[in-house]
Amino acid sequence: MPLDKETAAVTQAHPLPPAEIRHLRAQHAEMRERDFARIHRISEAELVAAYVGEGVVALRPDVATLLAGAAALGEVLALTRNESAVHEKIGPFEKTNFGEAASIALGKQIDLRIFPKAWASGFAVEKADKEGATKRSLQFFDGAGDAVFKIHLRPASNLEAYDQLVAQLRTEEQSQTVSVAPIEESEAVRPDAASAGELRAHWEKLTDTHQFFPMLRKLHLTRHQAVSMIDSEFATSLDLGATRALFDGAAASGVSIMVFIGSRGCIQIHTGPIHKVAPMGPWLNVMDETFHMHLRLDQITEVWAVRKPTADGHVTSFEAYGADKKLIIQCFGERHEGDAELTGWRGLIAGLPALDRSNAA
Repeated sequence: MPLDKETAAVTQAHPLPPAEIRHLRAQHAEMRERDFARIHRISEAELVAAYVGEGVVALRPDVATLLAGAAALGEVLALTRNESAVHEKIGPFEKTNFGEAASIALGKQIDLRIFPKAWASGFAVEKADKEGATKRSLQFFDGAGDAVFKIHLRPASNLEAYDQLVAQLRTEEQSQTVSVAPIEESEAVRPDAASAGELRAHWEKLTDTHQFFPMLRKLHLTRHQAVSMIDSEFATSLDLGATRALFDGAAASGVSIMVFIGSRGCIQIHTGPIHKVAPMGPWLNVMDETFHMHLRLDQITEVWAVRKPTADGHVTSFEAYGADKKLIIQCFGERHEGDAELTGWRGLIAGLPALDRSNAA
């Protein structure tokens, strides 16, 4: 759970010393890192940093160097998460391209959109699992200390390439502390925000899904504000049960889907059919050979079917939001530029339960 402003301020003013973090961690060794950090009012980055020199190496959050060396690692597990969803892909890095504002990794398995300016710290982590085997990972965090992206080595990974990459990224100063600060992310309506009429006038003129974000910036709207403001021709509010229904339906039909889950600094994408959907308590899990997803259904407060016009016909996304109005997960049918949206995907969305049946997709 990201730190709220008050807790973050207390943490900044009176941070736990690294030695105390390690002492407390030893008493709660079975607890997940993210849960331990939340309970002790520190960030995950501060927890990891406390072990620098004790199985952890501090790294520069250098996306260009990371992408240049990632393919040599061979098969890895790439992990991107937010507070309510975890996205894991197993495979090699393939094509990569670095840009200061946005970078990309394109491959059959690992497909990423990276925003380097959000990356603030990094670490190479080595620790023993329950069987005594050494687990290695590269972990990167934003300015609030929240994880933006992680690479976990697999048995088939190239350890020599990993060691070379760690050496290239290693910082000169190996500090056991890291500076963190809360990141402002307001959903408050701006006084210069566009009206519903202005939004519709721009929305209906879209010809490509990549025009959506520039439109939001121009109209001074957040994604959630736009989706909840636009009329039912372009966005339909769905019943919360639609999330489970979507994944069950995708697995049963075999339709190829795209699953997007993002942090502040990375969006990770799965493309293809899904097979094994396994609910467990509040979690909805996908446990396929090269794709794992873990989604907290109880933290979803709104679900929408959203339609955007394109030159190839409208494109429909499934979007789930949390109580903070932030996007948790977004799904599309697999599509390629120049092709119409998959009929199977449209049918799957049309069959989802809507809150208002008169506005069903």
